Amino acid sequence: MNIAAIFAGGRGVRMGSGIPKQFLEIHGKPVLVHTLELFQEHDMIDKIYISVLEEYIGRTQKLVKRYDLDKVVSIIPGGETAQDSIYNALKEIEKENADDSIVLLHDGVRPFVSYDTIRQNIESVQEHGNAITCTACFETILLSKDGDKVDSVPYRKNTFAAQAPQSFYLKDIIAAHDEVRAINPTYEDMVDACTIMTTLGKEVNMIPGNRGNIKVTTPEDVYMFRALLNYKENEQTFGIGLTNGIR
Repeated sequence: MNIAAIFAGGRGVRMGSGIPKQFLEIHGKPVLVHTLELFQEHDMIDKIYISVLEEYIGRTQKLVKRYDLDKVVSIIPGGETAQDSIYNALKEIEKENADDSIVLLHDGVRPFVSYDTIRQNIESVQEHGNAITCTACFETILLSKDGDKVDSVPYRKNTFAAQAPQSFYLKDIIAAHDEVRAINPTYEDMVDACTIMTTLGKEVNMIPGNRGNIKVTTPEDVYMFRALLNYKENEQTFGIGLTNGIR
């Protein structure tokens, strides 16, 4: 089984919209639906699990029905943190699927991951055991402990931005979560699965992502999302290199 675990449990404080950003409607659909449709329509994805705020489970169920997202098999309450929400989804997946199933962890507010990126995630897990979607950094990255003074500047050629999906065999990612939860139950400084794995000394493999795979977090991101949708609709003229094969 190839399973998409979509975590959409955030409250969207930085967006300032009054509702979680994943439920904002853009071009007539909530951001979450735009994301889900990418996995619904992908021929290598078998099932979708969604983790959302408990009070939004009913709304999510209605969206799944309205948009005929029949690969969605379960909607799970989120947790206190993003990693708690992911863990809840993983434990639900564990109940119903083999431990060698491939799980693609993906933000509910990343609605522009390409078809090929999803495919390459699955193939990388099959070949190497995991996959971290990344893009090369085109701007200089600064390291600073206090946010006021620059401590160091890594070589740009060695810097990459981690995106999603981040993909693993089910048994491996659950084991990593269990190990971290035993020593760091609040997931302090654990921002994603890549951080968890590298903290535990695990080797992780990178695959190239598409640069249009933005995370909709701030009002500026909404403007970018709208622009990308317009590019997608006119891709032959405008969108080459941005949507990068999104179907």
